[in-house]
Amino acid sequence: MFEARTVLTVLETLRQAGCEVWIGGGWGIDALVGRATRPHGDLDLLHRAEQEPAVIAALEELGYAEREGVEPGRPARFVMGDPRGDELDLHPLLFQPDGSAVQRLDERGGVFTYPAAAFASGVIEGVRVPCLSVDQQLYFHQGYEPRERDLHDMARLSETFGVSAVWRS
Repeated sequence: MFEARTVLTVLETLRQAGCEVWIGGGWGIDALVGRATRPHGDLDLLHRAEQEPAVIAALEELGYAEREGVEPGRPARFVMGDPRGDELDLHPLLFQPDGSAVQRLDERGGVFTYPAAAFASGVIEGVRVPCLSVDQQLYFHQGYEPRERDLHDMARLSETFGVSAVWRS
């Protein structure tokens, strides 16, 4: 399981390397809520695409190596893992002058656009961390059959922020 201390170590290492990243997925929701609410198998990170060589180098210093054969892979995302089995799911973003960002989804020109308001902050073990916003997390948890952990995560956002986490598949 991916522990909170490991999240903070990864973030601090990347910060020291001059890399900007934002937490997504389950850890992103726990950061918004301000506490760990469930076990996590990985850490989702969004990063500035132009900083990717520095991101990879910093993570390699921590013992992470890129995993091959992960679908969908580049350009949308790639995975790095360490010998303990911790995995990082990395998503490169191209930021626009207005603060929004674009994630390339495929080689045919498919993209996903993050509005500028998608980038927020939360707290893990008392440390302020960059993460995706409540609205962005709600958006990403739509359009598919929810797993138990998805329902758990949406319930935590609902009780913490009073938002409607109605599932639309």
